[in-house]
Amino acid sequence: MKLLMPLAEGFEEIEAFVPLSVLRGAGVQVDLVGLAGSVATGGHSARITTDRRLADVRVDDYNGIVIPGGSRGCANLERSKAVMDLIAAMNEKGKLIAAICAAPAVLAKAGVLKNRKAAVYPGMEREVPYPRPEKVVVDGNVITSQGPGTAMEFSLEIVKQLLGAAEAAKQRKALVA
Repeated sequence: MKLLMPLAEGFEEIEAFVPLSVLRGAGVQVDLVGLAGSVATGGHSARITTDRRLADVRVDDYNGIVIPGGSRGCANLERSKAVMDLIAAMNEKGKLIAAICAAPAVLAKAGVLKNRKAAVYPGMEREVPYPRPEKVVVDGNVITSQGPGTAMEFSLEIVKQLLGAAEAAKQRKALVA
């Protein structure tokens, strides 16, 4: 399994680092992808070196995408035609698409949430067509979640969808979650 995680300036660190740690711990390869360069700075000033640049990403090389939130980070993602096209292409191919916090609004703008229910950061319900109050929502190939405090449940749901319930339970136990 191989996922990509685009990191735009202003991404929410918890929503990137928790899924990164949980997924890599479960044996999933996660490539951190920088929009412009090889370093991305989060909303709380954490700097991380990315594995690849967006220009080098091919949809067919990945099983899915995990998109962290952060209002500034999501605004930067939405401004990138390449990111929006990538998300749309992933959806067309039925690949896993996971978004947390403000990122489900990015999915809505990319056309992914048409006729789908989704969780989104509280107060942003108008940004998605069918908002739900649950912490994590799965609708087809799309997983969405509410925010930083739901990052662990979100991450374990991604593991469940990719590797099965037994692996998710194993990770949950190892993480004491």
